[in-house]
Amino acid sequence: MGKARWIAAAAAGTAAVAAAAYYLNERNSEKPDYDLLIEEGRFALRDYPPLAVAETVQEGQRETAFGNGFRVLADYFFVRSRPGKKIPMTSPVLSDRVGDEDQWRTRFMLPARLLAEETPPPPAGVDIDEIPARRMAAIRFAGSADDAMLAEKEAELREWMAANDIEASGPAEYAFYNSPFIPGALRRNEVLIPAA
Repeated sequence: MGKARWIAAAAAGTAAVAAAAYYLNERNSEKPDYDLLIEEGRFALRDYPPLAVAETVQEGQRETAFGNGFRVLADYFFVRSRPGKKIPMTSPVLSDRVGDEDQWRTRFMLPARLLAEETPPPPAGVDIDEIPARRMAAIRFAGSADDAMLAEKEAELREWMAANDIEASGPAEYAFYNSPFIPGALRRNEVLIPAA
């Protein structure tokens, strides 16, 4: 094997090891508890307790706004925009449209063991909030979730809800469980719709 091919193979191996490490770390990250009411293959109906979140709103197309929002919140969690200790990463990262304009909210859940008084003060552009307890219909799927895939999965979820007499009580949200370093086939994504 020539030197260039050996270097390329070594780089690919290093990237695969790094992706595997990210994947294992993300699989072990804290996720919210919920009561499972219905599960039918990829579809579910869940009751979530109140969830404390850090959130930011960014303007632009969904993918751009989500990327910017992710960076702002990652800077807060990983002590790049404030002093103090890191906050352990959780999953999923939530994204939803706010208002009628191209404004998108990105939310990181705060770890359950982090007490309210221990939550570091957020920088400008980041708010600490609580999502009230709620019932959510969900569809789980793999892949790199672009706008077309999200629209397709939302339509499938709404069809499942209608077939099960589950009424929507709000707009769809998107939940992303993995970082961009994870290959699409291994990524876990969900479309969530509040249920009445």
